[in-house]
Amino acid sequence: MTKSVTQERIKRLEQHLKEENPILAGCVQSFQKLDQVARKLGLMDPDDSYATQVSWWPVISVLGTYSAGKSTFMNQYVGQELQRTGNQAVDDKFTVICYGAGAASTSLPGLALDSDPRFPFYQISRDIEGVAEGEGRRVDSYLQLKTVPAEALRGKIFIDSPGFDADMQRNSTLLLTDHIIDLSDLVLVFFDARRPEPGAMGDTLTHLVGNTVQRPDSNKFLYILNQIDNTAREDNPEEVVAAWQRALAQQGLTAGRFYRIYARNVALQVEDPQIKERLERKRDEDLDDIEARIRQVEVERAYRVVGVLEKTAKHIRDVMVPRLTEARRSWRRRTLWLSGSVFALLGGLLLWWSWQAGHWNGFFLMPLARLEVEFQIAVLLIAAVLVLVLHSKLRELAGRSVLRSLHRSDEPARDRKATERAFGWNVKAWWGSLASASPRGWGPLQRRKLEKVLAEADDFVQSLNDRYASPSGKSDT
Repeated sequence: MTKSVTQERIKRLEQHLKEENPILAGCVQSFQKLDQVARKLGLMDPDDSYATQVSWWPVISVLGTYSAGKSTFMNQYVGQELQRTGNQAVDDKFTVICYGAGAASTSLPGLALDSDPRFPFYQISRDIEGVAEGEGRRVDSYLQLKTVPAEALRGKIFIDSPGFDADMQRNSTLLLTDHIIDLSDLVLVFFDARRPEPGAMGDTLTHLVGNTVQRPDSNKFLYILNQIDNTAREDNPEEVVAAWQRALAQQGLTAGRFYRIYARNVALQVEDPQIKERLERKRDEDLDDIEARIRQVEVERAYRVVGVLEKTAKHIRDVMVPRLTEARRSWRRRTLWLSGSVFALLGGLLLWWSWQAGHWNGFFLMPLARLEVEFQIAVLLIAAVLVLVLHSKLRELAGRSVLRSLHRSDEPARDRKATERAFGWNVKAWWGSLASASPRGWGPLQRRKLEKVLAEADDFVQSLNDRYASPSGKSDT
């Protein structure tokens, strides 16, 4: 059988990871086992794969408000003028930045990201289309890829986002923002110290802070007050910092680091040398800590991928299968109610017609008894086929009503689409509505396969722990 494009890409990914990180190469195989379960359940198209829904490279995303100095930070980190900077919004695209093998920097269209499973926006055009009809074809207006021959980028991916304002963002941009937050190993959230009224940014702070502090991976978020040097010129840095800390605390950020930085190449015009020295010392300490976290993402990436594997397996077992089971139960109830009502009505009409015709006793049998045996069998078979066809149509009608209720559910768009697809897979199959409530394709074999993947995820974590930790103090040599 000819391999699909996705299968070929996953094969190349696995070969690459065998050389770079054999543990993650094993994760690719485990993801493919999940694919088999999902396809059996009808949750996934034949050419889709969970392996393409996770970024296999360490990802650092840079989010923040307009003119918060995100691009300036990236240019300083890379060591060249890669991103445009300015006090106004200068770039309205999400820019994926990675190491480039060429001698010069290159810019590639969003299609390069949408079509490559190694990058974090593989097939994102389909999700954009789901929230903004017609926009999926304009992926180049949302994304771009820049490659830079800079050693600081080797082995990792940065995502520089456009300036964020929750009141003004389109649904498609909010979807992309949430997407990169979910897949990132590290999220740098920048705020502009020159904005003296952070309390006026209620919706923006809620999205960038309030919606993240309760996440199980909240430790990957670094909240950075940038361009703090401007407050020194106004002699009120402590007041500005305190105002921002109060605003973030109102969103639930009561613990964790709050960084205060500005570009290292800025020459402060501060008369008091003590204030200048204190700001520079604090800036250097915080920048060193941020850059140390960036260097750490290679380790965090491996744990993130294993975490996604485990989370996906549990999500199928604990969320998708119960949701499909309940939908199927609802389908059974509606099918039984419709079938019972329709056949009872038809039976009542036949009895009424028989009574009106004056041959109540034996109406059903007398005409049939006059026929030859072969014709009797043929009539009975035709009647049985008609009953089955009618029952099938009633099942489909009940199934469509359940599909409408699923479409109106408030579950995430990706889950809703998968549930609808899987339930449609159940409705189309010749699967008796009075049979088991278990979804089609779900049984002891698939359950054991899921449990095996979860066990493999635990083994991957232990292997990673063995690589990075040694509580006994012994080293493998």
